[in-house]
Amino acid sequence: MNKFVELIPNQAARYGDREALRFRDYETQVWSSITWQGMQELVDRVALALLACGVEEQGRISVFTQNCPEILITHFGAFYNRAIPVPIYATSSKDEAAYIVNDAAVTVLFAGDQRQYDIARQLVHECPSLKQVVTLNPEVRHAPDDHSTLTWKQFLGLADGAGPEQMAVVEQRRQAGADTDIMYLIYTSGTTGVPKGVMLTHSNFNAAMWAHGERIAVDDATDVSLSFLPFSHIFELGWTMFCLTKGVRVAINYNPKEIQKAVREVRPSCMCSVPRFWEKVYTAVTDNLAAAKPVVRMLFKRAIAVGRTRNMKYVRAGRKVPAIIEKQYQYFDKKVFNRLRSAIGLENGRFFPTAGAMLSDNITEFLHSVGINIVIGYGLSETNASVCFYETTGWTLGTIGYPIPGVEVKIGEQNEILVKGPTVMKGYYNKPDETAAVLEPDGWFHTGDCGEINERGELIMTERLKDLYKTSNGKYIAPQVLETMLGQDKFIEQVAIIGDGRKYVSALIVPDFNELKAYAQKKKIEFHSVEELVNNPTVHRMIEERIEGYQKDMASYEQIKRFVLLPRPFTMENGELTNTLKIRRAVINKRYAVLIDALYAADYRKKK
Repeated sequence: MNKFVELIPNQAARYGDREALRFRDYETQVWSSITWQGMQELVDRVALALLACGVEEQGRISVFTQNCPEILITHFGAFYNRAIPVPIYATSSKDEAAYIVNDAAVTVLFAGDQRQYDIARQLVHECPSLKQVVTLNPEVRHAPDDHSTLTWKQFLGLADGAGPEQMAVVEQRRQAGADTDIMYLIYTSGTTGVPKGVMLTHSNFNAAMWAHGERIAVDDATDVSLSFLPFSHIFELGWTMFCLTKGVRVAINYNPKEIQKAVREVRPSCMCSVPRFWEKVYTAVTDNLAAAKPVVRMLFKRAIAVGRTRNMKYVRAGRKVPAIIEKQYQYFDKKVFNRLRSAIGLENGRFFPTAGAMLSDNITEFLHSVGINIVIGYGLSETNASVCFYETTGWTLGTIGYPIPGVEVKIGEQNEILVKGPTVMKGYYNKPDETAAVLEPDGWFHTGDCGEINERGELIMTERLKDLYKTSNGKYIAPQVLETMLGQDKFIEQVAIIGDGRKYVSALIVPDFNELKAYAQKKKIEFHSVEELVNNPTVHRMIEERIEGYQKDMASYEQIKRFVLLPRPFTMENGELTNTLKIRRAVINKRYAVLIDALYAADYRKKK
């Protein structure tokens, strides 16, 4: 029997009626709870219901929904049957969902809201393996001619007819579960080519849980984790599984657009996130500070200086803080920092894992200075999330930390990061050639990311190998570095750096339209549409000056020479972003080819 089929019963026996999951009720939107005992009862029913739906050992089921407790409950019900959950991003298109369902031969699909149900109904006719659809949100309206889709309540009702024979089958499957079984098929977001199903075994997760336990101390009595990223993202899924193994309460945010509200309501002590969340926090703080009275700005500047000295110079290094600095910090922490953290909802914060993209060093330093302990890390679906992350003390700004226990890292040809260890995937499902291309016979996995290892053994990530640009002058450009740098500006929402094979670097920039409109009103710039606003010479010149400020210390060949402001954002719906919000460069280069060519035309004139 593998560990994850024992997890819920063991935790139910240990914690009983203590809260396990917290979530918003679909209808009332009031925060509700499921106890450990209640979770065990639901998992038992789901396991029997899946058996009634014909799910076989190592058969595949999919959950296609926003974050909700039913995802985790269904996953554990699948484990009881030795079945394999195949998460699908709630934002996936019909074609993306169909590809995954067909590739994995999914038999049962759980759909969250109306959009996902409507897509699921189409998949029934396009995917031969799909036998059953279940809707989770009670507000979903089933089509009049749909006589086969079950509601969550009806699905659970299938367990009521189970007898001793069915219970014995599920128990036999639970007992037969092996650590070598595939635990999840996690489909990559596919920045290039079609998505690939990453086969992660129970032993992969066992190793990850052990490694994180060796480095992270949590308190099962007080810690609350807020699930912000989708459970289809290996980062959130892995972190939440770690929380469950440690008995940490998990609050589940259903609507990603309401994350700021959820943070203020839940007041989490931990939450994994992507850098964009912290960039937004940083921008909001600096904007409010800019509008404050001079005396407030002076106080905050002094507080930051003390916070930086205390937390970056001493605490980070594991050194004793001088009494005078500690006394000053405690004063500023009470008068300034705690108020700031409370306004965000993070006054209880202890540990905030952050990964998925680069975060600028100055934002990382700022957050630590004000007492927000973000922990920078790095990983992939293929490595079961974490490869490395900051330790409690001794980490170096600009790195992504030390490899986790049991995992080896080395630098290969073209500075590619290679990873080996018990958390590395079994391979890509149904894709032996693609597996052989990245996974060497001796276990080393080619990440496709570039980096270096410093003298302390910490990993520094520089760029995606496939993203590196080489200008026509032979200079290499790392677009993500430039995109991260500009992403911290309050007027810039998205950036796509252009330059591969070109004579200089340029950029497609999606501004923050709310900030841009506020700027226009302040400067009394008249406009009747977003198109007029982004093409206004004064606006263009303002953005140009801000870009020049960021890159003044960069080499000339690295600097953005020309750019254009776009009137609409890059979106997943248009195929320009992956479900993890990474830029699909090939799509953007093709879609904006005319605009990009114009940036390199001899008669191009910068707007003044």
